[in-house]
Amino acid sequence: MKNLLVVLAAVSVVALPFIFSRQAERSEWRPGHPVLVVISPHNEAIRQEFGAGFSAWHQAQYGVPVKVDWRVIGGTTEIMRYLVSQYASSTQASSGIDVFFGGGTFDHGRAAAQGITVPLWKPGGPDADAGEAAELYALLRDIPQEAGGETWWTDVYLGTVLSTFGICYNPDRLRDLGIASPPRVWRDLADPRYLGQIGVTDPTKSGSVAKAFEMIIQEQCGQAVAAAGFDAEKVRAFERQIAAARLPPGVMPEGVPAAYSEAVALGWIRGVNLVRLIGANARYFTDGAGKVPIDVGDGIAAAGIAIDFYGRFQAESARAPDGAARLVYVTPRGGSSVSADPVGILRGAPHPQLALRFLIYAMSPDGQKLWNYRPGTPGGPRRFALCRLPIGRAFYPSNDSAGQAACEAHRAYTTDDLTDPDVDAYALAARFAYQPRWTGRHFGIQRDLVRAMCLDSGDELRAAWRAICDAGGPDAAPEAMALLLRMPDTPEPLTWASAIGTLNTVRREELLRVWTAFFRHSYREAEARARKR
Repeated sequence: MKNLLVVLAAVSVVALPFIFSRQAERSEWRPGHPVLVVISPHNEAIRQEFGAGFSAWHQAQYGVPVKVDWRVIGGTTEIMRYLVSQYASSTQASSGIDVFFGGGTFDHGRAAAQGITVPLWKPGGPDADAGEAAELYALLRDIPQEAGGETWWTDVYLGTVLSTFGICYNPDRLRDLGIASPPRVWRDLADPRYLGQIGVTDPTKSGSVAKAFEMIIQEQCGQAVAAAGFDAEKVRAFERQIAAARLPPGVMPEGVPAAYSEAVALGWIRGVNLVRLIGANARYFTDGAGKVPIDVGDGIAAAGIAIDFYGRFQAESARAPDGAARLVYVTPRGGSSVSADPVGILRGAPHPQLALRFLIYAMSPDGQKLWNYRPGTPGGPRRFALCRLPIGRAFYPSNDSAGQAACEAHRAYTTDDLTDPDVDAYALAARFAYQPRWTGRHFGIQRDLVRAMCLDSGDELRAAWRAICDAGGPDAAPEAMALLLRMPDTPEPLTWASAIGTLNTVRREELLRVWTAFFRHSYREAEARARKR
């Protein structure tokens, strides 16, 4: 009996937190109350906080709670495939889902172009008496439509939270590898000393990580253009001329020198090859973007490519008992734009008014606080620190006194110091001039290129790279290195222009098959050449 009592007491101690947690989270929602159906790639913590937050806000504003019915089928890529198939087969032009919440602007742009998401108001904004649409539009007053070349909101989708991309590393693992200077720029991840030590996410499974790869390529384009003698002012002028001319890819209007186009194309090839070398150093390619910082913190990988919020969150979670950092996250200066995770209303939404209210909540101060306030603070999340960068201007430093006062008021409760220039999303956006024409239209084909180049032929790539490193490195094995970096010449030579031109007309499955075969052959040749030295 005594042993039984001890067991029961132990069970009670373990169970009580869960009992009280469930009681605290119990909603006042009852059958017959509104239900909003939301499809999202966001993680469980975000879904819980926004579900509970929206319900409480709606009850305070309209007198009734709301149940958010989350549809979770995978990342943004899987969501887009699902939505396309649903609308293609639906006779009523509805998927039965109200809101598309999260993901990147590329996929939200595709959804808008295909009519999967619908305009929130007429071009130029709603009329002042347009009710809740006008209320939503007013919340965007201080948020730019674009920053640093990235679109933050349109008439169809609205960015709710911001992201940058960077590098996470484990200081202890770097010491083990004899690396004194931690990685600070993308090129550092191609260092042969990181062979088998880099954690990477499959860009065909994560739109956010695909965006990180685009940043690597975009940076190389910028460096090539600068090296060719074209400064930022000339770049802006040339890009305006090119946009106005509306010529085929790679064809320059009069007044734009061919050297400018050639520099962009050269930078694109260099960027793709930098991604290839990072892939050659990869310990693995995972499906989940959140896995990489966890593994780096645990020492399974020495470094990796990370989305900012995963990196910062894990940096705090992985601290040693004495406060020592087991994981450090850095955004390469000038190496990442600041992109938005949008929200939009789906065509044929069963509950359009409720969907509009969800957007109002997400853009309001109440919704924005959830992204970076500490749990339990006034207006903050209930349980989870989301560690994201809100898009609301009031959370960041301002030159006017009212704006700065609002920033300081928020600062008392935020998880991150949003006034830090290396965290301040508006300051980071000002440092990076993203040029959509350089890499934006390549986004989809870059995903497939990385898959064929680094994943489907990954064993051959890593074997060739190891052989080159064993031979003394790239400088000691230039012929093998040239074979490793060879670009496909079938079904036609891969260039900046052909990637968004004729190659775009080839069936995706066929292109992947041909490219994978090409890369495997090239890597085997590179390995053989390196081992003959």
